[in-house]
Amino acid sequence: MKLPPYPLIEPNLGAPLDVHRATVLPEWIDWNGHMNVGFYVVAFDKATDTLCQQFGCGWEYTRDKLGMTFVLEAHVTYDREVKEGDPLRITTQILDHDAKRIHYIHEMHHATEGYLAATNELMLMNIDYETRRSAPWPDFAMERIEKLAAAHAGLPRPKQAGRLIGIKKK
Repeated sequence: MKLPPYPLIEPNLGAPLDVHRATVLPEWIDWNGHMNVGFYVVAFDKATDTLCQQFGCGWEYTRDKLGMTFVLEAHVTYDREVKEGDPLRITTQILDHDAKRIHYIHEMHHATEGYLAATNELMLMNIDYETRRSAPWPDFAMERIEKLAAAHAGLPRPKQAGRLIGIKKK
């Protein structure tokens, strides 16, 4: 198996992945006094970076022109507000994967109070650097993705996963 030209971290097989931490920054606050909807996505995007590092497709993967990752679809739920300075704990659960994609969900929790603040469900695709078209994950990544997915397979599916948006008719 061909390895990348950069060192790979030992993947964390915790279920769910529970390594990403952040703090609500002052510039993330809107006129309502809580974190603006767009900055939830920024915080979740950083957690996606943490996930990609687990299987060797982080920043170095693109820097070294091996490939890229693109988010194809995303869905955010806003469950409870967070405010400036609040510590965040973002967990990640792989829901499914195939040769080119990973379907996963992040859960944002207030790190000290423990409540669920938001979720972000995403579909991530591997992209060939030269063609900018979808491509299979490299072997080193797929091996790690399969280990992570196996570790997460026994977790209950979050109720926010697979939700549709719409107004229920009576």
